[in-house]
Amino acid sequence: MKDINKDETLEIPQGVTVDLKSRIITVKGPRGELTKNLRHLNIEIKFATKSLLKFVVYHGGRKHVASIRTVRSLVNNMIVGVTKGYEYKLRYVYAHFPINVIVNNTNDAVEIRNFLGQKVVFNVKMRGDAKCEASKAQKDELVITGNDLEAVSQSAADIQQICKVKNKDIRKFLDGIYVSERNVLEKE
Repeated sequence: MKDINKDETLEIPQGVTVDLKSRIITVKGPRGELTKNLRHLNIEIKFATKSLLKFVVYHGGRKHVASIRTVRSLVNNMIVGVTKGYEYKLRYVYAHFPINVIVNNTNDAVEIRNFLGQKVVFNVKMRGDAKCEASKAQKDELVITGNDLEAVSQSAADIQQICKVKNKDIRKFLDGIYVSERNVLEKE
């Protein structure tokens, strides 16, 4: 059954400005600026008050109405990103051959060597504004940080997926680089 009118609201915190022009949302905060193009979604986004964003769908079916919460979450993730930032921690797991990970000087690419004793060198570029570095506190750990949750999480996923064991029993060969923690950088 179609819903005549469904809406959700999102409070914009102090110190964050949200610009909205034809479903292209730009969020500016103390850590930087993020832009997201939502033109592909048939949803109305408007300011209810100066610090309250409203997302509305008219005459929507079940899946169309579900896009309201998705868009609200995307904008909320952008707000958290420009105020606090995101951090993903990855751990190396190996039984026999130690995995060598080299982070480039610019922190925008990772080189993985000696995975399962292979001579192949795997290269992974960081996406968007994500930066990668070797952890100083923990041995065999990578830390990926950035403002854009999608870029940080996809960079972590790219590293995890490139170290997938192929042509072997994955119950026995548990080697790889796995996401161990997901955090917001600055705590309240």
